[in-house]
Amino acid sequence: MATSIKKAIKTASNTSIVLLADKKTKWSAYQLTEKEVAWINQKIKADEQLIMINQFDRLVFVLITKDKQERHAQLEDLRNSGSKICSALNTHKQGSVIIEDVLNDTEAALAIAEGIALSNYQFLKYRGEADKEKNSLQTIAINSKKLDKKDLERLAIIVEATSLARTLVNEPQSYLNAPKLAEEIQKMGDTAGFQVEVLNKTKIEALKMGGLLAVNKGSQTPPTFTIMEYKPRGAVNKKPLVLVGKGVVYDTGGLSLKPTPNSMDTMKCDMAGAAAVSCAIFAVAKAKLKYHVIGLVPATDNRPGENAYTPGDVIEMYSGKTVEVLNTDAEGRMLLADALAYAKKYKPELVLDFATLTGAAAAAIGPYGIVCMGTADEKIKNKLKKSGNYVYERLVEFPFWDEYKNLIKSDLADMKNIGGPIGGAITAGKFLEYYTDYPWMHFDIAGPAFINNNDSYRGKNGTGVGVRLLFDFILNASK
Repeated sequence: MATSIKKAIKTASNTSIVLLADKKTKWSAYQLTEKEVAWINQKIKADEQLIMINQFDRLVFVLITKDKQERHAQLEDLRNSGSKICSALNTHKQGSVIIEDVLNDTEAALAIAEGIALSNYQFLKYRGEADKEKNSLQTIAINSKKLDKKDLERLAIIVEATSLARTLVNEPQSYLNAPKLAEEIQKMGDTAGFQVEVLNKTKIEALKMGGLLAVNKGSQTPPTFTIMEYKPRGAVNKKPLVLVGKGVVYDTGGLSLKPTPNSMDTMKCDMAGAAAVSCAIFAVAKAKLKYHVIGLVPATDNRPGENAYTPGDVIEMYSGKTVEVLNTDAEGRMLLADALAYAKKYKPELVLDFATLTGAAAAAIGPYGIVCMGTADEKIKNKLKKSGNYVYERLVEFPFWDEYKNLIKSDLADMKNIGGPIGGAITAGKFLEYYTDYPWMHFDIAGPAFINNNDSYRGKNGTGVGVRLLFDFILNASK
């Protein structure tokens, strides 16, 4: 069940409370004893930011904001504190909490709520005792003088969309194959109000999407190519923003087989780009933002069976270019290339692709940010980086020099699908660039998309990375 986020009407004496405060706050107004006030002051002197008091029928949290921090870092601290608060609330079987905005800082109060709500996410579908394991927390209320109804609605939508993305990533391939992924996106379209068209294998063959079809050759399950469109009346952009998401629902590596431990065993997450793109459009449509957005998701699993494509094959792509395949585990770029070439038909103002594309990106920066590169102008890049900082899905732009193109030259075809031992994330990006003729950015989310250890409000396993970044970027562009 989704966590309810609402505006507080009044503070109940038996409801857990978070006081967003500072050292000057007068504590007597919040039903605290002299001993509790003395305890709070003692902890503040010790420079503690989050202080908890257990009053048995409720928990009281005092959250002191840090001074002299950049705003985006301050908000991230508050989200992380929200995660700790969520854990304590569920440990003590609390059903609701009120965030009391003593400082009249609505943005900070919303950040705490976001941290709590995202931390409250669970994926219990396959757990035998799911009812016993469900979190107790159901309601988060905010009491803030400047709180706007739209801010609350948007926060609820962001949490819902990010949770949807996490669930898609967490679903095993035994449930979420390519046709099922398309079906789930259709459900989102029906709920949020955007158009969805699913191209089946026959249509994909008719379009000669050679990259997607090549990867699918090893599978008994047909591929899909899902097209989403949200075009509201009064959209501020004359040309659409196109989002492309990698939809490899499971990646064995194909004939270039991956090792199982710490590699193939988590490859149900290889469609995290598709989850980010589809759930971002879900959020944009549900929030009724005035922006025209199109989404493209090529989807298949990558297996070594049937008539699997092989190292040494030459594949003719949708664009007409030919690719010498040297590694069947470099499959994501094959189907993304077809989608990027297909995006040309929309004459887009900008194309953004999201993909768990390379281990090189994950190795370079770990789960702490997103590797990006591309041909968009600096103004667009700065706006994307600003959104990345704000939601703390930070962007690290890699160099995109033309010298990297030389690493994917082929003697046999127009290009080869891997570039060698250096610059793996960049050569993958350079491969994709061949299929674009519009402003474009590539986001390699291999590091943060799926995390094996609990990471604050991002949780464990699927994180839903990319949804909040895209929503903030489109929200700003729609104003």
